[in-house]
Amino acid sequence: MKFKMQDQQNQRIARISSSHLIIGVDIAQHHHVARAVNYRGIAFGKPLAFENNEEGFTRLLDRIAAWKEASGCTTEIVGMEPTGHYWLNLTAWLKGRQIDVVTVNPHLVKKNKENRDHTQSKSDAKDALVIADMVKNGYYSQIHPTSETFDSLRVLMANREVLVKRRVATINQLHRWVDIVFPELREVFQDLQSKGAIATLRLFPMPKQLRELDVADVIHGWKTGMKRHAGHRKAETLLAVAKRSVGSTQAPEAYLLHLDQLLEEWDLVTAQLERVEHEVAATLEHVTYRHSFLAIDGISDLSLAGILGEAGDIRGFAHGNALLRHAGLHLAEASSGKWKGQVVLSKRGRSRLRRCLYLATLSLIKNNADFRHLHHVNVQGKKMKKMKSVMKLMGKLARILVALARGGEPYCSEKVRPLPSAV
Repeated sequence: MKFKMQDQQNQRIARISSSHLIIGVDIAQHHHVARAVNYRGIAFGKPLAFENNEEGFTRLLDRIAAWKEASGCTTEIVGMEPTGHYWLNLTAWLKGRQIDVVTVNPHLVKKNKENRDHTQSKSDAKDALVIADMVKNGYYSQIHPTSETFDSLRVLMANREVLVKRRVATINQLHRWVDIVFPELREVFQDLQSKGAIATLRLFPMPKQLRELDVADVIHGWKTGMKRHAGHRKAETLLAVAKRSVGSTQAPEAYLLHLDQLLEEWDLVTAQLERVEHEVAATLEHVTYRHSFLAIDGISDLSLAGILGEAGDIRGFAHGNALLRHAGLHLAEASSGKWKGQVVLSKRGRSRLRRCLYLATLSLIKNNADFRHLHHVNVQGKKMKKMKSVMKLMGKLARILVALARGGEPYCSEKVRPLPSAV
């Protein structure tokens, strides 16, 4: 099936009829501004500024009724920018009252701000009018309702992303602490995130402390913090490097306080990550077609949760190309006459979905024989650059995911492999 974005664009334009009143809303944290136009772009009334609460929403609803009566329109459609999270409450409130709500791309609003008055001026009232004009011309996107399962995955994976950043920041601070106080610790533990390294930092982080201990003391301390200790040889090495350590000996109490806080943060973020990942696995159980995806070597629970959380129910996409466009992975070209510009990714879509698809593709190239073979054919046989091959395989993955979700068929390796003539 060929997927043509122009077909959907024509449908959006044809949907706006002479009976429609188009309301554009400029979203802000505390106060929104609304303007109304008809299908020809003729503005009605004055701008309405209303609060981001039920009283303000009710004022908007009353004003919409007045605008409809003045214009003779019988139905309405409300367009707005998806600004941060400030638009969510208004959208849910309007949809609860059976009012059609759509979104417009903030980048396009900025591009179209000179259409009305040919100036670069900007105001909330003008932005609301620009948004209404864009909806009237069909430059909007439908808000596809998602079930609670996919909303939960989106929230959980966004939370996990914050926790991962906190964990990375904490381990970077631990590296800095070790570099200053006990740099020789890396000769014993190459990975400071290992259980042995963390237990050592908890029990005897200072070289001065270790100089007063023997191997039996170190082993006994490790046994209190680990089920399996690092061994006698590492204990001997730890004592040896502590004796010749060149770490700082100034302000030991301040450094120990800093280390205690870092380890507390490490324990907290580790426990929170485990809890979030457990909730992600439990939430995925409610996705009926998850087994088709998880049967693909290289697709993990977390990578699948990231994709589904950002894309929603993949069965709603008509084609894999629609999923790529949703992620901003469709191609954009600039050309004029004989001049041909460079073809690049548009990146006008969900950045988290792009990242999830990219990381999932890298995992497939590493762990999936079919994708590894395709990558080898692209790089060695077709002489593609490695990154170009990865981008091409991201498109392959998107089409596979949509086909599996919509068709309900299991993953078939023979359909993924290239034809012999293409190798």
